[in-house]
Amino acid sequence: MAAPAPLRQRRPRRFRERKDVLHDLDDGELIKRYRLDRAGIIFVTDLVRGPLTNPTGRNQALTPEMKIIVLLRYLATGKMQLCSMDDLGPSQQTVSRVITETLMALSSNAILTQFITFPITPHETQRKIVDFQQIAGFPGVIGAIDGTHVRISAPSEFEEEYVNRKGYHSINVQVIFDAKYKITDIVAKWPGSVHDARILNESSLNRVVFGRGMVPDGCHLLGDSGYPSKKWLLTPYLRPQPGPQSNYNRAHKITRSVVERGIGQLKRRFHVLHGEIRVQPPSKVCQIIKVCAMLHNICKDRNIYIPAAEDDEEEVDDPLHLQPPAAQRPCEGLLYRDEFADLHFR
Repeated sequence: MAAPAPLRQRRPRRFRERKDVLHDLDDGELIKRYRLDRAGIIFVTDLVRGPLTNPTGRNQALTPEMKIIVLLRYLATGKMQLCSMDDLGPSQQTVSRVITETLMALSSNAILTQFITFPITPHETQRKIVDFQQIAGFPGVIGAIDGTHVRISAPSEFEEEYVNRKGYHSINVQVIFDAKYKITDIVAKWPGSVHDARILNESSLNRVVFGRGMVPDGCHLLGDSGYPSKKWLLTPYLRPQPGPQSNYNRAHKITRSVVERGIGQLKRRFHVLHGEIRVQPPSKVCQIIKVCAMLHNICKDRNIYIPAAEDDEEEVDDPLHLQPPAAQRPCEGLLYRDEFADLHFR
């Protein structure tokens, strides 16, 4: 009888050596690669250290800091491959899992609302008004609103709803910036086929914040002609008459340009928003967008600059967002705009 074959010994797993980027790289290189300096990375990690701590205590488990670094590298470049090729250590499969886990932790409402807040108190709104008025003398402004499309891969469900007017799949994101280019409100959940005016109409901003009078009287947002004119949302005249209406339009255009430049800053800081985001489902893309917005505000709070890159481009009015004017009959909002222009721009 033949002797049994000897058992093959299991090879010990070999792990790639991981680079300790927090200690090996200076702040300039950290900002270039991850968009935050060392103190900023630790600050963000501390926000979600509990949920990101591995309970098993395995020797090769990623630390919370490393999970944040992996996510930041993905958001900065839009390329998951760089997270595993960058001497960080994790395999591609681990990178994907870590990004999902870290996005989930950072996109919780409890975290987002610490850094993205809309001004509603008299003190907060007055500070925003002063900042905006210094731009072009436009009074009573607490925010500039616009939409921007973030390209996505074709989803497996309701695919046609995500095709925008340019013919590609996207999420239409409503965003409000203050005069210092911080995001004060963001809505990232609507398919690309949905018009800006509908997103605004369905938002808590319209139904609750302004709809229920939570904001002091005399506070306004500035929007383009794709939005309906309201007592709290001032849009440009399509055919301004010489005098107050032309003066109003001139100041409106200069002041509202804050939101266009703000969107440009956001997308230059986090290149994942520049190209096609190839993750599924679309709800995960929405998490990415909201986390980028929060991290952008953290960078602003910490005075962290946007690294220069050869392909940086300033965001301009995308033809996709030069939408047809919102259909509107003569109404309270239009009459209010006339009174406003006559009062402040004679």
